[in-house]
Formats: sequence, C-alpha cells, structure tokens
Amino acid sequence: MQNYKLIAKVSLISLLVIGIVMAVLFYVGGNLTETHIVAGDELAIPRFTDLFLTWNYILLGLVCLITLCFVCMNYIELWKTNQKKAITTTAVLCGFVLLAVICWFLGSPEKINIIGYEGTDNQGAWAQLSDMMIYLCYFLLGGTLLTILGGWIYTKTLNK
Repeated sequence: MQNYKLIAKVSLISLLVIGIVMAVLFYVGGNLTETHIVAGDELAIPRFTDLFLTWNYILLGLVCLITLCFVCMNYIELWKTNQKKAITTTAVLCGFVLLAVICWFLGSPEKINIIGYEGTDNQGAWAQLSDMMIYLCYFLLGGTLLTILGGWIYTKTLNK
C-alpha cells in the first residue's frame, strides 16, 4: 500500500512541476512576431500557446480517464455488494442519458455568428452540441435548485 501512495505522490508532484513550467513559459515566454486582428484590435499571440493548450488537454484527458476508471470500479463493486442500489444508480444514469438526448434535439444546427471567427465549427453538429450543453446546464441547475428548495421544505416540515 505504501508503494501506491509513493507513486501517487510522485505523479502529483511531477504533473504540478510540469504544469508550473508550462504556465511560466506561456506567461513569460514572449510573443510571436505575427499578430491577429480581431474585431479591429491587434492581438499579440504568446509563443507557447499551443504547448500550453496541449498540456491542458493532456491533463483534462488524464482526469477524465482516472475518474471514469474509479467510477467503473465502484460501480462493479456496488453490483457485487448491493444490487438494489446498483439498479437505482443505473436508472439515474439512464435518466441523465435521456436528458442529454432530449437536450440534443432541443439544440439547433444553424450557424452561430461569432465575431472574428470564419471557420466551419460553429454550425451543424458542433453548434447543436454547444446548445445541448447549455440546455443541459439549465436543466441541471434547475434540478439542483428544486432539490435544495425541496430539501429545505422537507427539513422544515420534519422539525415541526
């Protein structure tokens, strides 16, 4: 067990050091000679932008992968120990997937006008995915607020 703690500690420290080095390079590394004009303003481009973004994508991927692995391991363990709770968890997961599908169909594939952007990633499936995420956030925020309100009402009625 001690080896796992050591591996986790070394991994954390090494990722932190690499992240700090990348951030320092990004903020202090200077700018490229070329500039971009966006909405009439001339913007300088930091020299290590691509490196910094790539590092952040790698970290995001690692976090998603590790989280997914732990969730799957806990889910399998739950099926072994408490199948009733596992079925409830599966129902909640299916409900979330259904909500995501509903939000997908609420989204629009029409082109989104973005000032200074001339690519094609702001229409079709990508625009619909953006709308889906926004609608999903709305529904989840509403559900969270309703849960808080319902919990508060439930607690107040229990104390009387």
